[in-house]
Amino acid sequence: MANDRLRDALERSRVSPAELALLTECDVKTVSRWLAGRVPHPRTRFKIAKRLKEDEDYLWPGARRAVAEASDSAGMVHFYPRRGAVPPNLWDRLLDGAIAEVGILVYVGMFLTEKPDLLDRLREKAESGARIRILLGDRESSAVKQRSVDEGIGRETISAKIDQANAFFASLSDVPSIEVRSHSTVLYNSIYRFDNDMIVNPHVYGKTAPMAPAMHLRKTSTYGLFDTYSDSFEAVWGSTKPDESRR
Repeated sequence: MANDRLRDALERSRVSPAELALLTECDVKTVSRWLAGRVPHPRTRFKIAKRLKEDEDYLWPGARRAVAEASDSAGMVHFYPRRGAVPPNLWDRLLDGAIAEVGILVYVGMFLTEKPDLLDRLREKAESGARIRILLGDRESSAVKQRSVDEGIGRETISAKIDQANAFFASLSDVPSIEVRSHSTVLYNSIYRFDNDMIVNPHVYGKTAPMAPAMHLRKTSTYGLFDTYSDSFEAVWGSTKPDESRR
């Protein structure tokens, strides 16, 4: 359906499609599509509304609400351009709030081991009834070796870090509700689950994990992103076996 409100606003403001294209750094064909009913990107909508001195919701009724509803239904709470941008207090808040389930899927997760009270907090969670599952990389797996090469840090670097992570978590081996396993899968995403909240860190070729994006997800009433990554975690967990040497 044609956007007559946008067309009328252009005429009232005496702004031509060519001028609008210049303003938004788009071509005139794109402006024609907007006039025909296509909805511009949110930042572009804001720029157009400001230039035409019109309310964005008047020019594109329901557009902002539709984006919000789509985000809610998918379970996306917040997107971070880098994992390093996730606020430290968010990790603490999610861990503190977890009652039933904590799941960690990484190769190393070294930044977690820098929390001085992490082991005590995990032990307390487990003793209160929470299930704690930690998946670390198999230091000898080809996937781990390749990831280390891909990050440009040397073939054995991640394997050495895995040794450190295993040593760090070793003191939890006597806690029945905590299980640490090794996996040899390609780590497309690091996953950190805290009951119905989750931080997912998709990996990028040539970049270390802190420099790759992170998503804060929340479980929704219908199947969403949280469930997609939860299924992935379970698939990796199901591909491993308990390591009796940890007991």
